[in-house]
Amino acid sequence: MTDGPTTGPTTGPTTGPTTGPMADRPLTDGPTDDGSATDGLTDDGSTTGGLTADGSTADGPTDDGLTDEARKPLVLAAFARGITTLTLDSPHNRNALSSRLVAELREALAAAGRDDRVRAVLLTHTGTTFCAGADLSEPPSASGASGLVDLLRSIVELPKPVVARVTGHVRAGGLGLLGACDISAAGRGASFAFTEARLGLAPAVISMPLLPRLDRRAAARYYLTGERFDAAEAARIGLVTLADPEGDPDEALAPVLDGLRRGSPQGLAESKRLVTADVLRAFDRDGEGLAALSARLFASEEAREGMTSFLERRDPAWLRQTAADAGAIPDAGAATDTGAIPDAGAATDTGAIPDAGAAADSEAASHAAAAGETGATGSAGASR
Repeated sequence: MTDGPTTGPTTGPTTGPTTGPMADRPLTDGPTDDGSATDGLTDDGSTTGGLTADGSTADGPTDDGLTDEARKPLVLAAFARGITTLTLDSPHNRNALSSRLVAELREALAAAGRDDRVRAVLLTHTGTTFCAGADLSEPPSASGASGLVDLLRSIVELPKPVVARVTGHVRAGGLGLLGACDISAAGRGASFAFTEARLGLAPAVISMPLLPRLDRRAAARYYLTGERFDAAEAARIGLVTLADPEGDPDEALAPVLDGLRRGSPQGLAESKRLVTADVLRAFDRDGEGLAALSARLFASEEAREGMTSFLERRDPAWLRQTAADAGAIPDAGAATDTGAIPDAGAATDTGAIPDAGAAADSEAASHAAAAGETGATGSAGASR
């Protein structure tokens, strides 16, 4: 197996992007400061390290007043044998799309695009969640939806193929990342859900890279119901390219990455341009309108009720009304079943990451009025 992590030494260059918070930082092997592995997945077996942005490992505040945790990059970069591996490493909020993570990911993608050695980018993650959606610990921001639009478009427009490796939960905005990637593989532990409708929202911005690729009947079902589905179903409907629900995606990705290494820069760029043309037309045609729709939905009373009810561990008003109209009381927990990420330890099931204080999972980084009012953090199954 050529693409899975091992303990072997690195042989190729292992420096991060030349700009941004990871500029020219050494990427060492071994666990992060909290003991977790980083899943760097470089082809020679190296893994990205747990150093902070300035290379320090000391705990506590540094000279600039930031703690070691605050200085640590959220996107780890490593290069080997023509492949740049970008690893989402924000375990405190299950790789939620905070403004900082979005900015670091865009910078790392741009750096890979400028590097003539790079033939393709591999996007992966630490922990049991690929991406849980937005980080609602951040205050509402008008730039949230546009920031997500820019990130997704940068993946689609990158002249080098972007390949996703998923072995964890994916909700809302995380699904948009998969839609923007050219090739994706999902393995054991992967689960998926569009949970927005259960919170009074809609998967607006992420529809641009997703709908041109998804089976339309399946998109309607999962957009509207918020049901969870596994890797095999994700492959059937066009969300991922390769799937082994009981296996390791590295085996499936090995020949894919080897094939990409054989491509010429021009051949890869122009071939990608052909298969992403419809997606880019969707961005050109709908980007501004869908960003406006997202902002309007997040500011609505219904979305406020949906996310507040999640935070308060209760059914939203519309579900209570439905139960009253039917003369029935929903099964315990059923009303809050919105695709939760099981390892979050939540009482509710909404794709949420409640160990960060609970919230609503969204595509964009930061944007539910309810989150600001409740002081919640984390993400919980909504999207822009």
